[in-house]
Amino acid sequence: MNFFIFLFIISCSEKKDWVIPKTDKGNGGLFLPDGFGAVVIVDSIGPTRHLAVNDNGDIYVKLRVPTGDKGNIALRDTDGDGKADIIQRFGRYRNDGTFATEMRIHNGYLYFSSELVVYRQKLTPYKLIPEGNPEIILVDRGPIRWHNAKSLAFDKKGYMYVTFSGMTNVCENWNTVLENQTQGVKGYFPCPELRGLAGIWRFDENKLNQIQTDGELYATGIRSMVAISWNHQTNSLFGLNHGRDYLHGHDSVNYSPWENAVLPAEEFMEIALHDNFGWPYSYYDPFKNKRMQAPEYGGDGVKETQRYKDPIMALPAHWAPNDLLFYTGDQFPERYKNGAFVALHGSTNRSPYPQAGYFVGFIPFENGAPKGKWEVFADGFAGVDLIRQMADAKYRPMGLSQGPDGSLYISESKKGKIWRIIYNYDKTKFKESHLLNMEQRKLKAHLRTPNKEEDLVSISK
Repeated sequence: MNFFIFLFIISCSEKKDWVIPKTDKGNGGLFLPDGFGAVVIVDSIGPTRHLAVNDNGDIYVKLRVPTGDKGNIALRDTDGDGKADIIQRFGRYRNDGTFATEMRIHNGYLYFSSELVVYRQKLTPYKLIPEGNPEIILVDRGPIRWHNAKSLAFDKKGYMYVTFSGMTNVCENWNTVLENQTQGVKGYFPCPELRGLAGIWRFDENKLNQIQTDGELYATGIRSMVAISWNHQTNSLFGLNHGRDYLHGHDSVNYSPWENAVLPAEEFMEIALHDNFGWPYSYYDPFKNKRMQAPEYGGDGVKETQRYKDPIMALPAHWAPNDLLFYTGDQFPERYKNGAFVALHGSTNRSPYPQAGYFVGFIPFENGAPKGKWEVFADGFAGVDLIRQMADAKYRPMGLSQGPDGSLYISESKKGKIWRIIYNYDKTKFKESHLLNMEQRKLKAHLRTPNKEEDLVSISK
């Protein structure tokens, strides 16, 4: 063994003082709070979903690959400049569908998912690519379907939590309206999807070849969830859902186009065993801070329901939260410790109002609960402030991961660009005034609540 390899092994096996790379001029196009900077790790590796960073700084990314194999990419920085020098595609498993999302590192294993299967592969010390074939942890015997992300979280007791999202908007019964009609559609009651979908299931993280019935329904009434994470400070599960669509399209008498754009909330949930969050029978109104009865089930925009659990926080409608990370590092200022970073992928259906979201938000936490309002942490992904349609956005933030040095890594889903966010200054001197430039960004068209008259936008304009 030569001296260089010996030093490399020692450095990988012990806690080390990381060399923080110099951030890029212009921060790779991102707007960040004062004192923060960004390094572009890689510019374009193809449409990506979630990512995970290993203890030695290696990065693993889940690609959005509808068919074939090699749905993962591994990246390594060999010279410490923050840029990926080695980029290698791998993964001997079948990709099925376009919503496959997950990439997690847990207890020495790399966990990843297709739409229908959760896999894991043992990480090999000092090697970038895991050796051997992936093990199958869970098989979903259902068909390829909408929203089927298979996002994962892990607790401290050996359980794996898996999202099984609903495959419809609100469990519509299209036999209740004429063909090609949407107004007045009713929903199935009871909704048959709730038997196995629109919820979170819990499994043994170490048992191979499980099917859904080997697990336990942990929580229900959750339409579609991609952002899910275990909070080790509170020892509980959190997630953010994608709320329903088409309130105006289904009930134009009680819901205007503006209400269609700003309702319902994307719900930030703390999720306990046997919780029910009320989909498809209800939605959460972020202006009234009330759970409302859905129009397909007798609601009219006024009727409330108290049968279901409320979120811990309501985020604006259609922002599409696609990843959640509780920050536990020491590189950022203390105010970020244990707070929640959220990747907001951005809306697609707020027309005739501007599309919204397309940024990474931060929610401060205190005593295990949100403190204050959501904040703009990283913006500029879209490249424009006025987003008439999703195609106008250059990038869409998708995945989050924390590096061993406390850096925050962000992936995006259109081209596969990855940023590493670094704090450049003395964190003990950070002040709330350093957030003012980001607070002012809330006035941008893609971040503010649209004005009913002034913000009407034509896609064809």
